Amino acid sequence: MSFPNYFEALDIKQMLTDYPVGDAFVARYKTMSRDELFALQNAQFKKLMLRGWDVPFYKRLWSAKGIEPGDIKGLDDITKLPVYDKSGLMASIADFPPYGDFAGLGGGDRPPSILHTTSGTTGRPQTLLFGPKGREVGNLLVGRMYRWLGLQPDDVVHSVYGHGMINGGHYIREAVTHFTNSIFLSAGTGIETRSVNQVNLMADFGVTVMVGFVDYIRKLAEVAGAEGLFDRIKLRMIIGHLGTEDRASTEAAWHGAKAYDWYGVGDTGSIAGEGPERNGLYVWEDAQFLELLDVDSGAPVAQGDTGDMVVTCLYKDDVAPCIRFNTHDITHELDGRGEIAFKRIAGFKGRSDNMVKLRGINLFPHAIGALIENRRDLTGEYVCTVERDTATQRDDMTVLIESRGGTEKADIAEILRRGLGVDVLVELCAPGETAALTQIDVRQKPIRLIDKRAL
Repeated sequence: MSFPNYFEALDIKQMLTDYPVGDAFVARYKTMSRDELFALQNAQFKKLMLRGWDVPFYKRLWSAKGIEPGDIKGLDDITKLPVYDKSGLMASIADFPPYGDFAGLGGGDRPPSILHTTSGTTGRPQTLLFGPKGREVGNLLVGRMYRWLGLQPDDVVHSVYGHGMINGGHYIREAVTHFTNSIFLSAGTGIETRSVNQVNLMADFGVTVMVGFVDYIRKLAEVAGAEGLFDRIKLRMIIGHLGTEDRASTEAAWHGAKAYDWYGVGDTGSIAGEGPERNGLYVWEDAQFLELLDVDSGAPVAQGDTGDMVVTCLYKDDVAPCIRFNTHDITHELDGRGEIAFKRIAGFKGRSDNMVKLRGINLFPHAIGALIENRRDLTGEYVCTVERDTATQRDDMTVLIESRGGTEKADIAEILRRGLGVDVLVELCAPGETAALTQIDVRQKPIRLIDKRAL
């Protein structure tokens, strides 16, 4: 049987024209108007909708709302489409195992496809499928960001993203090797390459840039210090997921390496990232259409107000289109124009489905990291447990925090009360003792909330 292979199914020259990299990227979007950008997005969206109607998942989802082909004429009509989230995808997999019916794979003549899964941070790992175009544009968005931030051919990049079935480490490797000229070390998580081995690899290979989730990146700094390797490790840049934490503590831990933030999820790839000036995260609007919707009502929020990030991947029109996917990660849009035409967001501020309501106050466990990280007596590691008193039906949160010694629980409880707006219980433990609960050594994103109310 004759069928196209991965490289024959992708027009690489056209991709680089549509999604420029390097100086061509900045040149195109530095002067582009918002109207020009919307016209570009609208043309992609129309093509994406044609593909969406061929996918059983979307046909079923949209038809259930009385939507017919032709009802959605462009991006101005996107709010007529229903949103969906991971639960919808997991239900699709359960009903149409093993892949679900959201990828549009077809039968024996299906296109070249790549299978990975999510890390399972919010539950059972979810199937992720990619076609050649969706995969490579997703890789390109990361590589383009790295180059804009100053990644050079003589840099050596150390990655602590997970591998195995998890998508993260694989597509970051592809981003660096396909769209930059830097050397790439795929070290992975602490269970793939022991932390002490990782810092020795960094010293031996002259690593200059580290990429990954900031929690483990900070832990590696402690290991490098314990191993006495800072005279050999000359890290200059960290490109990771800073979340709500203060970047200054991460930079100080790595002796002044400059830290940059970015955001994305497995289904969508990279959604936004900082520019060289580090003034908010630019949404990659030539490839992504981002809506911020009220957590409760689903209505668009005003600029500056916090909302769920709902993403449409304008570029992903081959395998597994992504049209109005609710990430349940929250942020807000920044005002004013930055260095390029793309709008900017504040970055990841927490998960709406991890939000805990205590005595009428909405609390995001990720916010605790920023409140405790700059104290020398604390390691910055913590985990929250929520339990319900069956007699009073009162919910209480206990925050277990690692202390190096000399910490007063009452002082930390007061810091958290002021920062969170509600009283929480505080327990202290020795350095490293939260690791079994957060699974920081084996997961890309450590667990920060254990909700025992659902058990």
